[in-house]
Amino acid sequence: MPRCVSTKAPKPVAAAAQALPADLLRFLREEMGGEGSPGGAWDVTGPLWRWQGKAKDGSPSLMSWFFITIAGPVAEAIRAASPGRTAAWGSVYVSVTIGATEWRTSLFPSNEVGGYMLPVKAAVRKAERLAEGDTVDIRLLI
Repeated sequence: MPRCVSTKAPKPVAAAAQALPADLLRFLREEMGGEGSPGGAWDVTGPLWRWQGKAKDGSPSLMSWFFITIAGPVAEAIRAASPGRTAAWGSVYVSVTIGATEWRTSLFPSNEVGGYMLPVKAAVRKAERLAEGDTVDIRLLI
């Protein structure tokens, strides 16, 4: 699985959040129930990559999914900002902007990279004329 090509420094919405280490901020939010946490906004750049499953006979499946990996400091900041905003399997609800296209989806945790995978659906890839391997600029909001 490819790693994120580059990430820009996290840009939390609340000024107070910038002064605290991510692990301390996460602990405090969890202790206080996560309500009222400020969320965040981040700009990320990374390659679009394809995951393709395998058929029962081991041959490549016709089904595939496209992702962008979110790792490093941005992933840590998202983890710190996400209590109360998660769903099944630790996924995190986000609003995403790529080019002129905005949509809501979930980031899925990845143990392999210690971050998240952002699924990029066909309608977005078509609207933004994205192909596997393209470097993509993303705006994430929690």
